[in-house]
Order: sequence, then structure tokens, then C-alpha cells
Amino acid sequence: MVGSKLVATAAIKIALTSSREEENRLKQELFEQYGIKAVAVDYGGEFISSVGKIVERAVVSAKREKVIKDTHADEGAVAGAAREAIAQIMPKALGLNVGGKIGIARHQDHVSVAIFMGIGLLHLDEVAIGLGHRAVA
Repeated sequence: MVGSKLVATAAIKIALTSSREEENRLKQELFEQYGIKAVAVDYGGEFISSVGKIVERAVVSAKREKVIKDTHADEGAVAGAAREAIAQIMPKALGLNVGGKIGIARHQDHVSVAIFMGIGLLHLDEVAIGLGHRAVA
């Protein structure tokens, strides 16, 4: 049975892919094995000015790839899960440049958003992962 743990794992895995080929292969595997729809999208910039863009990219890419429906409830679930993931990373990233990949996965009423973030400070890079989950009817 596919539940929130498997959907969250899928979001993290797709956020950690290193190429479009790997991403597409994983998307296909997740759908064939579990019926999980997933998508990933890159982002980058100064953290504070990037927060809105990250949430927007998550929602737009999830709709474009048909991971979610074009409804307020689905869009709100992705936006809320993305904000939760960002909040988990915020203490490390405030005032610094960030870049990475957003992974979104859905199966039935489970939606998870994982944000993999490289945080730059001179040549001393840090990495972090934030994860949010929402249930949608």
C-alpha cells in the first residue's frame, strides 16, 4: 500500500536526481511500480528573494506535469507543503545564496514536497533538505 511515507520518499528521491535522464527514469519507475506521479524543478538565487519563486515553481511544475489538478485545494496543498519544507531550511539559509531542486510527488490524497538546497557562503557550501506533506481529497 502506498502511503505518506512512500510518497515523501519519492519526493526526496526525485529532488536528489542529478540529471534529467535520471529524473525521467525515476518518474517512470515510480508511476509503474506504485502509481506515484512526480516532478522535479530547479531553482536558485538569494534565499529571501527566492522563497516566493520556489513556491510558485513547485505549484506551476506540479500542474504542468499533471501531478496535481488545477484546483485551489491541490495548488494550496503543494504551496503549503513547499512553505513547510522551506521553513525547515530557513535558519541555515537566511541571507545566503541557495540553489537546488524541488521534488513533488503525489499518490491519491498524499502530496509531498521535498526541497534539496545547496547553501553558499564563499567556498564553504552547506546542504539541506526540507520536507512538507499535505493530504488532499
